Amino acid sequence: MSTLEQRYQTVRAHISSACEQAHRSSEAVKLLAVSKTKPAQMVETLYQLGQRSFGENYLQDAVEKINNLAHLADLEWHFIGPIQSNKTRVIAEHFQWVETLDREKIAQRLNDQRPATAQALNVLIQVNISREEQKSGIAPEYVEKLAVFIEQLPQLSLRGLMCIPEATKDESRLAAQFDEMQQLLRHLANNHPQCTVLSMGMSNDLALAVKHGSSQVRIGTDIFGSRD
Repeated sequence: MSTLEQRYQTVRAHISSACEQAHRSSEAVKLLAVSKTKPAQMVETLYQLGQRSFGENYLQDAVEKINNLAHLADLEWHFIGPIQSNKTRVIAEHFQWVETLDREKIAQRLNDQRPATAQALNVLIQVNISREEQKSGIAPEYVEKLAVFIEQLPQLSLRGLMCIPEATKDESRLAAQFDEMQQLLRHLANNHPQCTVLSMGMSNDLALAVKHGSSQVRIGTDIFGSRD
């Protein structure tokens, strides 16, 4: 068994354990393997092990990888980086998911630039749940307004919420932020029932995120090793 396979299986076991502790089915939490800066060969290895969803935030590197792996038809590519206006066309043309949508302008551009022959682009609203000024994401109180705007765009499909919580070791602060995200998704789903995805939790806070309702965790280094 390769080091990559060992790491991958260890992460899957951590997710299963977190689900068990939270009294949730292991099928309820999806793994997004964050493959940024890593070669296409590593992605293909994980594909052979059953992994289908991969997260990227360096666009040039991602597009090269996506093109090199085009023969793997059921790969699911998620853009998880900040979105600049001059990058929206490339994102709209190459990805199946965008997890970092936080502005109407960007939503409109992604919609307009999504190829007519492609399925609607799945999007998550990124929420600045810690309300840190330097962070991307929309304030929680504006989530519904943005959701209503997105739902008017035929080439986008709103699927839920994403967050990057405060970088703190204070578990109670993290738990409060994750709990608020869970409540936000519940409120959102009342008016937008297709919104079932809550993307939150990374290597350091995976178990806590799962306990508070995460349906997708984003793991990079623990699978692929340290960044090059």
